[in-house]
Amino acid sequence: MVNVCGHTLCESCVDMLFVRGSGTCVQCGTPLRKSNFHMQLFEDPAVDKEVEIRKKVLKVYNKRDFDFSSLREYNDYLEQVEEIVYNLTINLEVEGTKQIMEAYQRANRDIIQKNKGKLERSHVPATILLAEHKDRAAQLETQIEKQKQVVKTTIFSTGIPIRSETE
Repeated sequence: MVNVCGHTLCESCVDMLFVRGSGTCVQCGTPLRKSNFHMQLFEDPAVDKEVEIRKKVLKVYNKRDFDFSSLREYNDYLEQVEEIVYNLTINLEVEGTKQIMEAYQRANRDIIQKNKGKLERSHVPATILLAEHKDRAAQLETQIEKQKQVVKTTIFSTGIPIRSETE
């Protein structure tokens, strides 16, 4: 399992670490909570750490290219995001970086909420289409089953037709 500082521990070690309630990372001394551990997805735990940091940063820095008047402004914004992710990943100026993020979040609270709503709404059509597709597939399966029950075998396995009683 990977903790917030990017160091790995096995599941039983995590359980032992939190027998007393809270613990610190055995490698770097960072205070830890059991709820902040997650299963390792990548071979390199540093990649897991970066992915988690990137998710948190992109919840705040969620502007799109069409939110900017020029490509240069958008590229500067992306550069700022990457610098924040980099600093937090390698533990460089962590407190200053977090203060920058908090100041940005306070100054852009309305825009962040608006873009979050847009993102959630953009997933709605795909969700609806998926649900409709599943419903249609279930209906077709039901129709096929009904047809199988209605159609009786008219030919023996040897290829000889079955004679009906009316003939």
